[in-house]
Formats: sequence, structure tokens, C-alpha cells
Amino acid sequence: MRPQLAEVEKQAAEPNLWSNPQKSQQVMREKKRLEDMLANEAELTRRSEDISAYFDLSREGENVDADLRREIDSLRQFVERLETESLLSGQHDALNAIVTIHPGEEAGVKSVTFGVNGRYAFGLLTSEIGVHRLVRISPFDQAKRRHTSFASVYVSPEIDDSIEVIIKPEDLRIDTYRSSGKGGQHVNTTDSAVRITHLPTGIVAGCQNERSQHKNKDRAMSMLRSKLYEHELEKKREVTRKIEDSKLDIDFGSQIRSYVLQPYRLIKDHRTKMEVGDVDKVIDGDLQPFTSAYLRMRRGEKAN
Repeated sequence: MRPQLAEVEKQAAEPNLWSNPQKSQQVMREKKRLEDMLANEAELTRRSEDISAYFDLSREGENVDADLRREIDSLRQFVERLETESLLSGQHDALNAIVTIHPGEEAGVKSVTFGVNGRYAFGLLTSEIGVHRLVRISPFDQAKRRHTSFASVYVSPEIDDSIEVIIKPEDLRIDTYRSSGKGGQHVNTTDSAVRITHLPTGIVAGCQNERSQHKNKDRAMSMLRSKLYEHELEKKREVTRKIEDSKLDIDFGSQIRSYVLQPYRLIKDHRTKMEVGDVDKVIDGDLQPFTSAYLRMRRGEKAN
């Protein structure tokens, strides 16, 4: 891994790298990925050595049981986090997230939207997309009866609106031909018209309005750049549409997870069959078991 990082650092030091924004971003992302992997490796080694040292102290008669349990629990959580991150390989998993929650009742809050910033925020929160069902004794019911409530959760990646259109010369095919429209004798008798084809996308832009082939080429390039910009925008819109299509109706039978507080206490994810009895811990924000189970299920679906 260190030789790989050394090679990437060599690429990052090249003076011409920053003239190509797309390549520079790719190199810096790879550099950060390798640095994080090395840091995690060092952290695993340190934690393992600490646990080994506690075992040595225990064999020598020292009472280090509490410290040893704490270190083992900490190591387990660290390994679980690394395992979860290893399952996040989607194109937008590393982005920040925008979360919207809609209740199933008429009264109360209509909807809530908030942002979640952090590493792999969107990838981790994809496990929450869908309908959530809560069964509890309503604090608003004087008869203390059991009530069932629903809420839908929608998560989208926070996509940067800035799009830099990079056109490589080798990706273009430039054809010249004789203009067919009106424009004077010179326009109609020379190959001044220009048609440019962007080979990776098949997008075509052409111009024959000017007498100069050079001016027609400049105008065609300008039009091509605009078309490619719109193409990239449409790709980003498609991401949002696909996630939007995954939203479910708020109703019985459509829930992805049930939170039962009465007559027993259990939280169950209906997709992965993961169950957690420590309801308070989950409600306080510990979604790790459900997130990991969902990501493992998703990876299995992709493999099949």
C-alpha cells in the first residue's frame, strides 16, 4: 500500500497536474483514500498492541478487567465502522446528505428537512429511505391506548452544482463541409461549415453561419460545451429521480422498519430481518446494526 501511495504522491507533485482539474481531483481522492487506509492500519495495530499489553498485565496478576473490556469494545466498534465503510462504494456514497421526513398524520409537523454533513453521510443514510412505523402509548391519549404512527424518510445526496466541462481533443471528431444556406458567394463555395462530434457521448454541434471556418469552429465548440453542460446536469437530475422513485406510500404493509414500544419493546427491520431489543439505544441514534445489515444485503443483491 505504501508503494501505491508513493506513486500517487509522485503524480500529485507533477506541475502540470493542476491544469487538468478532472485528473487532479481523481489523484487527490486516491491519495486521501490510501492515506486513510494506512491510518486505519496503524490504528488497528496500536489497539491490538494495547489489548495484548493488558493481557500481559492480567497474567502478571494485575486487575485490568475493566480496562480490557473497554479496549475490546472500542476495537469492536472500530472494526465495525471499517467494515461498514468498506461496503460504501457507490458513486455518491461519500457525499453529504439531505434528509426529509414526512409524518403520516394530518396534525403536527408537516415535514422536516435537514442536512447531514460528514464522511459517507449519504451512503450510510440510504438504509433509512422508506416508511418507518412506530407503535407506542400516545402521550396525547388520556385513555393511554396504543397508537400506530407512520413517517416516510427520503434521503438525497448533496450534489455540488458547479460543473466543469472538460473537453479532450482526442474525444472530438471535427468535420468540415460546404455551407448550404444563404450567406454570399464565399460561404457557399468553400468548406467553411464545421460539425463537431463528442465521441464519448455522441453529442453533435455544428455551425455554418460565418464565412470563416475558424469562426464557425469557435461557435460550434461553444454550442458543444453548452450541450455537454446540460448533459452533466441531466445526469445529476437522474440521480435524484432514481432516489425519488424509491419512495413508498405511507401505509400499513409498506414499512421498512417497525419500532414497537408497547406491549413489548423491539425494533425490527423488515428488509434485513435485523432485530434490536435495546430500543432506547436506537432511538438515541445508534443505527449501526441496521445500517451494516442493509449495506451487506445491498452488496449481496449487487453481486447477484
